Amino acid sequence: MEKRLIECVPNISEGRDLDKINEIARQVETVEGVKLLDVDPGKATNRTVITFVGEPEQVVEAAYRLIKKAKELIDMRYHKGEHPRFGATDVCPLVPIANISMEETAEYAHKLGERVGKELHIPVYFYENAATEEKRRNLANVRAGEYEALPDKLQKPGWQPDFGPDTFDDEVAKSGAIAISARDFLVAYNVNLNTTSTRRANAIAFDIREAGRIKREGNPLTGKKVLDEHGKPVRIPGKFKGVKGIGWFIEEYGIAQVSYNITDIKAAPVHLVFDETVKSADKRGVRVTGSEIIGLVPKKVLLDAADYFLTKQQRSLGISESEKILIAVKSLGADDLKPFNPKEKIIEYLLEDEAESKLVDLSLKDFADLTASEAPAPGGGSIAAYTAALGVALGTMVANLSSHKRGWDDKWAYYSGWAVKGQKFKETLMHLVDEDTNAFNKIMDAFKLPKKTEEDKKVRAEAIEAATLYATEIPLKVMQTAYDSMEIMQEMAQTGLPASISDVAVGAMAARTGVYGAYYNVKINAASLKNKEKAQELLDMAGQILQAAQDKEKEILALVDEKMKMQ
Repeated sequence: MEKRLIECVPNISEGRDLDKINEIARQVETVEGVKLLDVDPGKATNRTVITFVGEPEQVVEAAYRLIKKAKELIDMRYHKGEHPRFGATDVCPLVPIANISMEETAEYAHKLGERVGKELHIPVYFYENAATEEKRRNLANVRAGEYEALPDKLQKPGWQPDFGPDTFDDEVAKSGAIAISARDFLVAYNVNLNTTSTRRANAIAFDIREAGRIKREGNPLTGKKVLDEHGKPVRIPGKFKGVKGIGWFIEEYGIAQVSYNITDIKAAPVHLVFDETVKSADKRGVRVTGSEIIGLVPKKVLLDAADYFLTKQQRSLGISESEKILIAVKSLGADDLKPFNPKEKIIEYLLEDEAESKLVDLSLKDFADLTASEAPAPGGGSIAAYTAALGVALGTMVANLSSHKRGWDDKWAYYSGWAVKGQKFKETLMHLVDEDTNAFNKIMDAFKLPKKTEEDKKVRAEAIEAATLYATEIPLKVMQTAYDSMEIMQEMAQTGLPASISDVAVGAMAARTGVYGAYYNVKINAASLKNKEKAQELLDMAGQILQAAQDKEKEILALVDEKMKMQ
């Protein structure tokens, strides 16, 4: 069964004392199975965003220990900072990451809140998807008035905490309150301005954020507020739903920023928020100099941004993931104030198993040396997959070159589409390089199972058969993928950049070699299957793919030869 994973992103009201920050963050690592992903302090805001991930029970335990330590080390009576806050651990959201629903995540938020309130004597408010009533869903409502308003708020009808004390005694005065939630992934995102004016920064924020600005008669800044029939101010909504924003001055950098919390990255993608901020700033004579991603982001945020900016430039989208990340970072100016390290900022990269070693991560020399060693793997199946991956990489290269050819600007999107398709084939084949070796190792593991009793022998035999079937199906998948990838080379032979026609030929031959090599792996593994009917079915499929690949190679090479005669 796949692991259930939730992320926890507590924000503590300390961003300057690194000893305190590190001691609080270390509490996370005292819980087995929880991975501390990021600690991101801010001096001007006097606030640190801590991010960790794990299975729900362990994450709740780690969050409790962190909140307890923050209460011990942070005294809210002396806290000052640019960011709104009302507690030592100001907010503690839980975010569903894998194999868990929002409803289940909210239940864990409630368990954490109950324990914090009862055992740590901290007033607890639930917000967003953990909120106990509608008016508490919005964090801004829950935290209204900040720490300074707590003495009155705790006693105010309808605003008593969900758990914990409702009196502002000495203990609460030191710890403040805490807001705990279950929510979707939130991107904390600041846009840097070439001004020191908080007023200008706020005006830009009002244009963009969902809440917009209050409608006024006459002068939009000083005019009388327009009220509705209930006497409440009428608001002019901003550009995006799911965006909260304010302007502030950051003394550390000497600039004003527009600070956003993007709570719905589908409705408000980071790249669109950035671009609209640029437009709003430009109208006010202000220039955006870059931006700052606080904490972590899903990889998709930056890949979508890269596709957006590449499309605006009429450049091919069929480039590698690492290139796309670089394009996104530079387009957003996300390294304007400090270096942006994707390995430290992208959540998927941080969740990768550091102990897991992959063949595709080796250098070309190390991969060749390992293949030549006495180790039985990587063997022919992995080499076949890698050969095919190199083949389609060449075809993809020609598509990218064609997309960027001078005079072919009207065709860039067409060739970009082929390059994107080629990248997908390449990524699948690169995955199969390791998977073929993993399949071989599964067979070895099955043979090592005990065989003392009849039951042992039965379990062992079933495991060997299952592993052998898998080791036959993987090279069959290599064959099919390598053959399918040949359509890239065929199209590039017909319409691609004439100067790269020889690369198309090499790509086609490499893909066909991958098909042929994988065929022999299907053949040798199928021979060991006890289920001969299944073995024959796989062999028949392999034979059909092999013949089709040979025919396709001939067609492509004929096109290449014809094109070369014309040059």
